Amino acid sequence: MRAAVQKLQLGEGGAIAAFVVPVLVVIVVFPLTFILLQAIFPNLGAGSLAEPFSRLADTFSDPRIGRWTLNTIMLGSAVVFTAALVAVPLGVLRGLFRVPLAGLWDVMFLIPFAIPPYIAALGWIMTLQPRGYLDQMTGINLGQFLFSFWGVVFVMTLNVFPVVYFAVSRTMATIGGRYVEAARVAGANPTIAFFRITLPLATPAIAASLLLVFAMAIEEFGTPAALAARSGFLVLVTGIEQKLSDYPIDLPGAALLSTILVGLAMCAFALQAWVVTRRDFRTLSGKPKTGDLTPLGNWTVPVVGFFALIAFLGAIVPVAAVFLTASTRTISGGLAWDNFSTIHFEAILANRGGAMQALQTSLGLGLTAAALTGIIGTLTAYVVVRHKSLASRMLDFLTLAPNTIPGIVVAVGLILAWTQPWLPFTPYNTIWVLVLAYCCLLLPYPVRYANAALRQIGTSLEDAARVSGANAFVAFVRIIVPLISPSVIAAMLLVFAVAARELVATILLAPIGTRTVALFIWRQFEQGSVGLGMAMSTIAIAITMTIPILVTLWMQRADNQPG
Repeated sequence: MRAAVQKLQLGEGGAIAAFVVPVLVVIVVFPLTFILLQAIFPNLGAGSLAEPFSRLADTFSDPRIGRWTLNTIMLGSAVVFTAALVAVPLGVLRGLFRVPLAGLWDVMFLIPFAIPPYIAALGWIMTLQPRGYLDQMTGINLGQFLFSFWGVVFVMTLNVFPVVYFAVSRTMATIGGRYVEAARVAGANPTIAFFRITLPLATPAIAASLLLVFAMAIEEFGTPAALAARSGFLVLVTGIEQKLSDYPIDLPGAALLSTILVGLAMCAFALQAWVVTRRDFRTLSGKPKTGDLTPLGNWTVPVVGFFALIAFLGAIVPVAAVFLTASTRTISGGLAWDNFSTIHFEAILANRGGAMQALQTSLGLGLTAAALTGIIGTLTAYVVVRHKSLASRMLDFLTLAPNTIPGIVVAVGLILAWTQPWLPFTPYNTIWVLVLAYCCLLLPYPVRYANAALRQIGTSLEDAARVSGANAFVAFVRIIVPLISPSVIAAMLLVFAVAARELVATILLAPIGTRTVALFIWRQFEQGSVGLGMAMSTIAIAITMTIPILVTLWMQRADNQPG
């Protein structure tokens, strides 16, 4: 790693590289190293390095491993395909055309990230299962579809498609329609101009966001466990959970399975790198003006209908299911007037079980994680894009690796790393270990988004600033940051939404007495108080969406400013 720092420092922005590398070592390398050590040395938890690789043969001789791996690849690929099918057209339309209620759709598409995946899955179960809300209202029973492979793909796609939507829409807005207009002047029709100019320029954003979707799909635990496990469709993460929950706990086996997930992510990373390095996607221009957006004309009604359908499925249905469950006295009572009640919301507002403290803690953790990952991710992406070297590609993959490992394994890595007796100080058993966990897990969002935005910006603007007397840091802050800020802010909103409701790592790492929204909901479910847990989910969704709404309105107002 020291050699990598020295190599990166040879070029411009060496100070940025010198800052980024140690930070990534602390946030990412340190805990992941102990996961690898645990996979190699099965007795590491007992402080022994004896019998290295002794569990390798036992673990990989399990015939279920191959089936779990194949299922994981199938699930990740299917979610990538369906997310691209849904989100790429949405992003193109949002970025290039005057879509009515554009700000509203942005907010609606943030809602899936404010809903924990396990809550969304439970919401769909309450809606589509036999005697579910859809069955009660229409007599239609879609339980067989929901508890199937494509049912899992359907629910997971609705959870993750905003990653692609925001990346593509912000990139398309940056590109604008002026290149298509230039091509039209040269004689090209709109279709040829789009596929020959606009779409290739957006390739880095599309590839980066789909890579994130694949990584999220193969590491997601809640949805496959809730929906697919009933039909016997198990994936690597559910296998890891078995090894960590069934007695005796097989920590080395879980670590070894995690290395398979990392290997799958490396293959996806290599494919993305091959796609984005085949051509030069840089442009010289920055933020487009409002006038760049093209009217939809006769396509207005179908486009609005498309946006409304996805918003209905991705946001309204799961939120409505959560709200209905929170508003009923008992689940068995169904949708009957005498079963509706506000008792669960009253209990939350009365601070039952420390509900209000949980909300405050989660909001603070979400904002802190969003700010830190936004800064670190932007600086890391700048080093990766501007320094064409093996060391920079290593950094790029390093920021992706945590997103391919289940949160429970990352949490174990943090425990192993920060409980070593030789450390002079440790954040373990403090609130800062949660910040480290969230930064480790969510850093890929701002890095991928900033990386895609930076690949569209040539170096000529920075060169001009340097000729005018600005140093590299000033050029970065005054030129690069404003140009990529829409993409970075979109990523930070996603980080905030995910961090504010993160569950798995929080369960293992939260200090004694710490209350978060996810912990509160989980404990209510364990105690059988599903209505109370859903009430907290409803309030948390409403509160955590307030900041994204305000930021989106501010960004929309800034976009409409003249100049």
